[in-house]
Amino acid sequence: MKILAVQNRMGIGDTVIFLPFIKAISEKYNSPISLLVKENSKANEFLYETNYIDEILILERGKNSNKKRHNGFFGSINLIQDLKKSNFDKIFIFNSSLRFNLVAKLSGISEIYQYPLFSKTNQHIIDTPKKFLRDKLNINEIGDPEIHINDDTILQSIQKYKIDKNEINILLGIGGSGPTKRVPPKIFINFIDKISKVKKCRFFLATGKNSDEQIILNEIIGSKFKDICLPLDDLPIKEILPIIKNCKLSVCNDSSFSHLSAALGIKTITLMVDTPVIYGNYNSKMFPIIPDGEVTVSHFTSGKDKINPQKIFDKAIEILN
Repeated sequence: MKILAVQNRMGIGDTVIFLPFIKAISEKYNSPISLLVKENSKANEFLYETNYIDEILILERGKNSNKKRHNGFFGSINLIQDLKKSNFDKIFIFNSSLRFNLVAKLSGISEIYQYPLFSKTNQHIIDTPKKFLRDKLNINEIGDPEIHINDDTILQSIQKYKIDKNEINILLGIGGSGPTKRVPPKIFINFIDKISKVKKCRFFLATGKNSDEQIILNEIIGSKFKDICLPLDDLPIKEILPIIKNCKLSVCNDSSFSHLSAALGIKTITLMVDTPVIYGNYNSKMFPIIPDGEVTVSHFTSGKDKINPQKIFDKAIEILN
């Protein structure tokens, strides 16, 4: 049986959030699932060893995409032709788009499951797909996201990066998709200082190449803790994953690395400063910290300067002990 799931939200985080629903479909039919996702999901870079995923198909559309083969009317024709080649038996469409519905029908897919058409407004990122699977497939139990990494890959990472399992290896996800999500470097440095006094630690610094993110990275590795910090910004996601898997803890801004870390089964402290808390607590491995003085977090909270490093430290010690 060949099954396709369409998840056309942008970015790594949203793709990870939807993995439990994909896995539930896979278990229902005892078959791996193919994914149709956008290029910027980078799904190929972190789902290459996940056993409930069959293949990754890239939706080549969007203003910011390098490839626009699926844009517009003729792009829909191209997408139909692409899907026909795979002879899918079923399709699960995690959106309310009439376009995808028509593409699925014209691709010859016999069983089409989709959110209600024309009801995009107020679709909750967790509750809506839960209801979708409950109503369509009578699936009531949804687990945490899972990303799988081969044991040999993890061992190779230990050897290559000289990871000492007797140390407390900690991932610091210091980047973020926007400036309001990036906690200042002094807060991370303060946390490093506190925990290094009571635990022998090594820190892996995960961020992108954005100039503002590099400023944060350079301030941390320019501190007195540079000898126990290893920057990962030159590595592809595929090579970072086994490093994360060797960590005992992650402390991350609301970034792709918070989602990846928790999906790898690593307990992850999420620093929620400018997006709804649901993005930092949907996984049982996530432990959100919000800015001092706030009772919750939403868009435009702008709390990055009010994250308390003592609270990060306290939660880290609680997790590690």
